[in-house]
Amino acid sequence: MSATTGSAAPAAAAPVVAAPRPALSVFDAVMIITGIIIGGGIFSFPPLVAGMTGSVEWTFGAWLAGAALALIGALCYAELATTFPNAGGDYHFLTRAYGKDLSFFFAWARVTVITSGSIALLAFVFGDYASRVVSLGAHSSAIYAALVVVLLTAVNVAGLRESARTQNVMSMLLVLGILLVVVSGFVSPAPAAPPPPASSGMPPLFGTALLFVLFTFGGWNEAAYISAEVRGGNRAIVKALVLALGLVTIVYVLFVAALLVGLGFDGLKASKQVAADVAQKSMGAFGEKLIGALVALAALTSINATMLVAARTNYSVGRDWPLFAFMGRWHGGRDAPVVAFVVTGALSLALVAFAAVNQSGVKFMVDFTAPVFWFFFLLTGIALFVLRFRYAHVARPFRVPMYPVLPMVFVATCAFLLYKSLEFTLQNRAIQIAIYVMLAGVVVWVVARLRRGA
Repeated sequence: MSATTGSAAPAAAAPVVAAPRPALSVFDAVMIITGIIIGGGIFSFPPLVAGMTGSVEWTFGAWLAGAALALIGALCYAELATTFPNAGGDYHFLTRAYGKDLSFFFAWARVTVITSGSIALLAFVFGDYASRVVSLGAHSSAIYAALVVVLLTAVNVAGLRESARTQNVMSMLLVLGILLVVVSGFVSPAPAAPPPPASSGMPPLFGTALLFVLFTFGGWNEAAYISAEVRGGNRAIVKALVLALGLVTIVYVLFVAALLVGLGFDGLKASKQVAADVAQKSMGAFGEKLIGALVALAALTSINATMLVAARTNYSVGRDWPLFAFMGRWHGGRDAPVVAFVVTGALSLALVAFAAVNQSGVKFMVDFTAPVFWFFFLLTGIALFVLRFRYAHVARPFRVPMYPVLPMVFVATCAFLLYKSLEFTLQNRAIQIAIYVMLAGVVVWVVARLRRGA
């Protein structure tokens, strides 16, 4: 009898499917989160916050309160991200808590407008500043915007290592640039002026001021999308979140303090370009050019980081819904969802083209996303309670301190901001765009549901 006769045939090896793996250091994660958070808001909103609070004390109170609320939200997300690490981030948490149908509509809004619209807007911010240096003609801003989207899409398609290194360099330069403005404010103080009268109670517009502060801190939740790719164990993402928010808080508080020293309280309230005004006082024309470069760099940094996390939503949707299976492929050699990046870039380019025809169009579309964002943010906060009950047996490497108090504060904050954003959306008629986009999502959901059922 042959030696092989009667022996069982060797089982075929299961195909190895590439998937996200820990390829980012904690430093990489900190730079990605920092790059998403620090955007144009910190250069625009300090005068508004000062005007609404009415005093130096309440101005600092608003910025510190915003930092505290952002940290509370980050701790809630840290529990979700360490318990259920996944490239889908919020989408994955919503799926586990409420099912794939509800989370589909979050993904639909995020993929079609929220992230791609943000990328297009930031690309135009870069294009506006680049056009001041070298104009490319009547549509210079749009051309620069398209070039930036294509270039950064290519960087991310090249691989996670390349996109992370690019992000690290840009984020560090951005922080250093802001600190240079801080130094400028302190070395060229404004003439002494009598301080504004102290308020006996909380200013009536303090809540509205807090909205603008929280906008400048927005983006830390995107850390959830890279939670499965940070080296150092399940708790590494907690460290990255806390370090990033700590760094941003220090930079913001120093920046606001430098504005108050360099311009004075009344000067800060009246300024239209606070950073440029401070830098120009101490560095002249070079300071003005520096701020233009700094705002452009902030736009580039946010675009790259937003692309990195946006593609991971596309990838997760592709894994869950057969209709979008083409996005659910992970390139192991590059540690990146290549097709998902291409989809993100294509949608962003389409919105750049749309904005080239109607400059206010993309901004108008993105305005509607505020209530959509805060609605699903609210559901994610509630999901923390749902998942604690539904998955009580699952180990939690990190638990929110002072549970359930801090998660309740986070949920209440989201509910308040949802109310405020709805109020704003109804005033500027962006609700029409919300209805059109979500109705289109219903049609696509029906098709996807039928395909999935088949």
